[in-house]
Amino acid sequence: MLVRLLYASRAAAGTNAETQAAILHQSKAHNPVQGITGVLCFSEGIYMQVLEGGRGAVNGLYGRILRDPRHRDVELLSYEEIGERRFAAWSMGQVNLGRLNPALVLKYSERPTLDPYAVSGQVSMALFMDLVATAAIVGLP
Repeated sequence: MLVRLLYASRAAAGTNAETQAAILHQSKAHNPVQGITGVLCFSEGIYMQVLEGGRGAVNGLYGRILRDPRHRDVELLSYEEIGERRFAAWSMGQVNLGRLNPALVLKYSERPTLDPYAVSGQVSMALFMDLVATAAIVGLP
């Protein structure tokens, strides 16, 4: 059974570009073996990530993220059974926020800054899908 999980977390103190690169590298190395695909978004100290794959594999990875010291305030925003993947080609892509139009974020929230903690899981997923559709996904599949 396939599932899609969306979570948000705050970056732990000391997080930098190297930390983000390490997370992406680790995801690209381990996710294909587990059959997990997805996309990661990082902006102003907040991670938002969609994971897709088998229920056991996705649940296991989410459990590791909960214990990962690079993340704090991890919050599950959406979890659903799915018939097909939206990110099947990506072991872990990254949304290029350098191409993000702040008006897109403002479409879903009170301020033009990414804050999935201030909106519902459904709104977060809609925003995430728009982010993916309008900003280039960077990184090799």
